[in-house]
Amino acid sequence: MAAFLLVAAISAVSTAALTYQQARNAILKQSQDTAVSTLRDLMDQQSVQLPLDQQQLQRIVLDLGKRGQPHSWIMFAEYGSLRASTNPVQATSTVITDKLRRQVSTHPHGAFQRVKDQRGTPYLTIGMPAVFKNNGAYEPTGAVFYVAMPLSTEQTTVDAMVAAARQGAVPGLAIAVIPALLAARSVLRPVRDMRQAAQRLGRGRLDTRIEVRGADELAGLARTFNETARALEQSVSELQDAEARARRFASDVSHELRTPLAGMLAVTEVLDEDADRLDPDTASALRLISAETGKLAVLVEDLMEISRFDARAAELNPDDVDIAEFVTKTLERRHWSDGRVVTDLQPGVRARLDPRRFDVVLANLVGNALKHGDAPVHVTVRTEAGPKQSAGACAGSGGGAGSGGGAGSGGARLLVEVADSGPGIAPAVLPHIFDRFFKADAARTRSSGSGLGLAITLENVRLHGGTLHAANGAVRGAVFTIDMPLEVES
Repeated sequence: MAAFLLVAAISAVSTAALTYQQARNAILKQSQDTAVSTLRDLMDQQSVQLPLDQQQLQRIVLDLGKRGQPHSWIMFAEYGSLRASTNPVQATSTVITDKLRRQVSTHPHGAFQRVKDQRGTPYLTIGMPAVFKNNGAYEPTGAVFYVAMPLSTEQTTVDAMVAAARQGAVPGLAIAVIPALLAARSVLRPVRDMRQAAQRLGRGRLDTRIEVRGADELAGLARTFNETARALEQSVSELQDAEARARRFASDVSHELRTPLAGMLAVTEVLDEDADRLDPDTASALRLISAETGKLAVLVEDLMEISRFDARAAELNPDDVDIAEFVTKTLERRHWSDGRVVTDLQPGVRARLDPRRFDVVLANLVGNALKHGDAPVHVTVRTEAGPKQSAGACAGSGGGAGSGGGAGSGGARLLVEVADSGPGIAPAVLPHIFDRFFKADAARTRSSGSGLGLAITLENVRLHGGTLHAANGAVRGAVFTIDMPLEVES
């Protein structure tokens, strides 16, 4: 709209300026041509007896001064040292400039100027030499007659034109606002609709479409947007279907493998008891089969656990727990109380959480630190007041591994920190540390696990309404920090 009004203003000003210039020139030229022509005719009718005396010069000036056209004028005459004027007060005037005198001396037919006096009044000054014709040539007599004609009437007319142009421009611009608004509406409404559609598309409303109006560039852009949204919706739908099939496949395979694995584990346990009575090669093969079967069983259990999270079938069974006592028992059950794990536990901290799932979280983090980092592993537990946080996970500074559900209280929060003494996590690996099946860790020894441990840990923390943050320590080693509410919803 501003651009439209600017164009309208420039057009109005340009038109007014050109009109004013042409009209002003026409008005002044008309008065000027009439005055020059009248003076020339009057000069042609005068008979001059040379040499002139003061009385004769004054008579001619008075006679010419009575017949001024188109307005009354003031006549001046110069002849040698003689001066005459229709103005009894002064014989000459300041509006008769030296420049005009020089022009008259070189132009036998006269010259003119438009000047202003000391009070700013505009004048038309005309200089006309008295000449006589000698053998076809005009010879000067030495007498020069000057006219000073005020242009007050013409100036008043010009000023009235300027005022009219100024007064007409303001309502003209006001009227221009109406088409400007209409033009702006026709352009901005499709743009606004497209912005709102893009926002809905960004929020996941992939069925968003824009109504196409007309056949201009904006209509073409709207059609392109609709085609892009349609293709994106189809691609996302295919990806979601593929992901759902993959998750269903993993869940079905895990359930199907569970029964035969149970039988295989029972058999391998029996065979392990008789391994010492077998020859060394057979015993070694038997122990290898037993170990790999155990790993397969762990992988199947992890897959089933991940499938429950994906299906949103995981449930919390919260209970009041003394955190210091709980952490100590978790470490003792896994025989980690032999000095490899150092604890700093704030006493008297009680939290309401799911003991089984929190045990898995601690076991995975400490076990991961011992396996991939280096002893001693430091486990620190403390509480602090803090606002409610949305559940999720972060990896390093600026990296993350998504966010999830869960609701926490806005009161005190439980902070559990697990730090190892190893080489730390490579910066390229840090953003993917919670990805499923991710084991491409160049900074640590190759993992023999399923690659689902940290992913399951993350999901369990999310289920408690907390966050899990992975980073490198100030000096060395990896640091995993759990931040979760002391009270979680059942």
